[in-house]
Amino acid sequence: MHFNFPSISRKFSNLRASDLSSSSSSPSSINAKIRALVQQGQYSEALQLYSTTTTSTHHSLHQQTTDKFTFPSLLKACAALSHHHLGKKIHGSITTSGLQSDPYIATSLINMYIKCGSLSDAALVFERISDSEENLVHDVTLWNSIIDGYFRYGYTDDGFIQFRRMQLLGVRPDAYTLSMVLRSFNDNLSDLLQGKQIHGYLLRNMFDHDPFLDTALIDMYVNCGRSMEACKVFDRLEDKSNTVTWNAIISGFHRNGLWERSLEFFVIMKSQSCKLESSTFSSVLTACSDGDDVVFGREVHCDLIKLGFERDPYVSTSLLTLYSKYRLVEDAKTVFDQIPDKEIELWNAMISAYIGNGYVHEALNVYDQMRLSGSKSDSYTLSNILSGCSMVLLYDFGRIVHGELIKRPVQNNTSVQSSLLTMYSKCGTIQDANLVFSTMKEKDVVTWSSMISGFCQNRKFEEALRLFKEIKAEGVESDSTVMASVVGAFAGLHDVELGCGIHGFVIKNGMGSDVFVGSALIDMYAKFGLPEMAGSVFSAMPQRNLVAWNSIISCYNRNNLPEFSINLFPRIIQHGLNPDSVSITNVIVAISSLAALQKGKTVHGYLVRLKIQSDLQVVNALMDMYIKSGCLKYAQFIFENMPERNIITWNSMISGYGSHGDCVKAFKLFDEMKGSGVPPDEITFLALISSCSHSGLIEEGLRLFQSMKRDYGIEPGMEHYVNMVSLFGRAGLLDEAYRFVQRMPIEPDKSVWLCLLCACRTHCNIQLGELAAEELLKLEPTRGSNYIQLLNLYGEGELWEKAANLRMCMRERGLKKNPGCSWIEIKDQVDVFFSGDSSSPWTLEIYDTLWNLRRNMEGEEEDGSTSDEVTFNL
Repeated sequence: MHFNFPSISRKFSNLRASDLSSSSSSPSSINAKIRALVQQGQYSEALQLYSTTTTSTHHSLHQQTTDKFTFPSLLKACAALSHHHLGKKIHGSITTSGLQSDPYIATSLINMYIKCGSLSDAALVFERISDSEENLVHDVTLWNSIIDGYFRYGYTDDGFIQFRRMQLLGVRPDAYTLSMVLRSFNDNLSDLLQGKQIHGYLLRNMFDHDPFLDTALIDMYVNCGRSMEACKVFDRLEDKSNTVTWNAIISGFHRNGLWERSLEFFVIMKSQSCKLESSTFSSVLTACSDGDDVVFGREVHCDLIKLGFERDPYVSTSLLTLYSKYRLVEDAKTVFDQIPDKEIELWNAMISAYIGNGYVHEALNVYDQMRLSGSKSDSYTLSNILSGCSMVLLYDFGRIVHGELIKRPVQNNTSVQSSLLTMYSKCGTIQDANLVFSTMKEKDVVTWSSMISGFCQNRKFEEALRLFKEIKAEGVESDSTVMASVVGAFAGLHDVELGCGIHGFVIKNGMGSDVFVGSALIDMYAKFGLPEMAGSVFSAMPQRNLVAWNSIISCYNRNNLPEFSINLFPRIIQHGLNPDSVSITNVIVAISSLAALQKGKTVHGYLVRLKIQSDLQVVNALMDMYIKSGCLKYAQFIFENMPERNIITWNSMISGYGSHGDCVKAFKLFDEMKGSGVPPDEITFLALISSCSHSGLIEEGLRLFQSMKRDYGIEPGMEHYVNMVSLFGRAGLLDEAYRFVQRMPIEPDKSVWLCLLCACRTHCNIQLGELAAEELLKLEPTRGSNYIQLLNLYGEGELWEKAANLRMCMRERGLKKNPGCSWIEIKDQVDVFFSGDSSSPWTLEIYDTLWNLRRNMEGEEEDGSTSDEVTFNL
């Protein structure tokens, strides 16, 4: 807070000179008034009175109005208001008065400068005094003030230098000195050794019963990662009634990951009837949150209500965070609503709870309430709000937030700027993101990472790699997030050689074992069609999180190795991880591609049995799996019991009815979908036209095709044209199919001509079939299966000479058709059989069964009777 002293003077200009010179305004009474105001915490009023008095015409010299007992109070007020400028003026008055050697004033000066953010001025005051005043050198309070300043600003080494210097000069440290030093130690061997030395000093000098030092010792051992030593200090305490000491041991065990011991100490503390305070409940609730023990957290909630802490802002924030983590958003909101005067931390916790659980619009409502209440948002608030805008692509709201923070210093906060970059990138406005990035004065690795990731999300991979080169030129050390984004950029460019090169770069820079970079490499090799390389990366990872497992399972799915994906799924659980919705979806997709119904039911049962929360993506995948496995009733049951449905849900069920020949239900569902307010997309029309093709509904299919663009503005894609050719072809309307192809506004691809060729083969139209084959072979002259279709057309039309010539042509070009395959699920195992392949372990039994079937069929033909006994050896 800053003061405009001319305005202060004007405010008091109505005071008469006689008032100031009267007995009530004598120097002693003014000094007493200033000290009283400071004691009551009315710092600005005290400084106003001081300013008015010293500028009065009747008091030209400062030392005439301010005594040595008032200067410490004035310096305390300046420190509380961070008023460095006025503090320096008061320092000048002190020097003019010759009071700079007063120990209390000197200490107050150092504290004032430290709290006003000027450590250099504080050090200068200390050095001048310690060099010139022998009597002050032995004042431990003075040493404490400067040591505290060095530690507070992170100059730990300088603080220790002063600590050793005071000992060399014979100044005996007090409990406050030792507490400061103990709390400055961190988790390294050197600090631990020094901490143990001070512990020994405490024992030798009979400091072992000071509660503040006991707490500082516990904190020191906790900070150094030695929880058991902290526990030993606690156990040796004679008096365990100090709440601060209990809080130190509870929070200490929690900070070292031993949250169970934290909760045990809380139970013991309660049993000994120790006083429970706000900090106690906050520590225990945080331990419950980190230790995944919401049941104990609810018990603590009951305890704090009994003791009247339910409206404490710190306790409420910790409780809200606990409920948020377990997706108990309603409980979190109840805690939030019962606090009448909300601090910024509580607003932030509620906004974070909604954002973290996907309730973005509710978070924005809380943000609006916060602004209306007069609370000022900080960088954490704005980062969360911008993250929420990123999640649901609220570009306009994000721009409004950006416009508001431009007027405030918080816009220069790195986390806020990174959130802005992410928001603009995810909303697809990479130009805005780049503009924010270019105006940033300071860029840390998080900022660079956000911008690179934004370019990748918008498929501007070259720009992402250009930025990566700039990082190296700037000397910024790349972290795993940057490298994962760069690997993703190479995957997007689909450059195998450069991709392998970045893999080598990752290994050379020691990031080969990083789980996030490893997962990105797996995804890259999956896109390159190199599942073996992805498998090697996965095998080489020393530690694998769920993201890595999901990446490798998805990789095998992408590369037509679903059995590998299915076999990997149980290993997730064996490694102590719990599959999430991505894992479940991936394995169900793999099962769907094999139509392995029994395995699909097993996964479904696993979901139900363990009460794993399924999202819409999982349920859609389950429904699709049952459809592809021929269990339409199971899919229908899931569909009818879904609490919410998206366009994918409707399309899957419509397609399911169509592929199972129930065109009537498909159209009925289409009408229901439109009635529920979900507009159809291109996939919906694809499923419906395909359904019409299977059912021979020519006019209905044509009407749907025309309705796509006319009524819904959906431009037909190549698959829609293929389905229309199939619709005409299945009905034998080959001329209409060919005319339809000729009228296509886009160039027909191989699938259109292949569909027409197959229809010609079905209806023995040699002339049109040859024309379709000619167009097809122009597009794919090296694909053997295309020749087979024409070959079959000649064979079925008994054009043996043309068939022989085509075979010779195929032989000369070295072309052959990939064998067809079938599969069957027996005893929870899927067996695949290829045409002409005799390598299956079931070959003998298969041929034996076929021989038995053939013999029984021949027997039926001879005597005209049917055999009741047909033996299957499978």
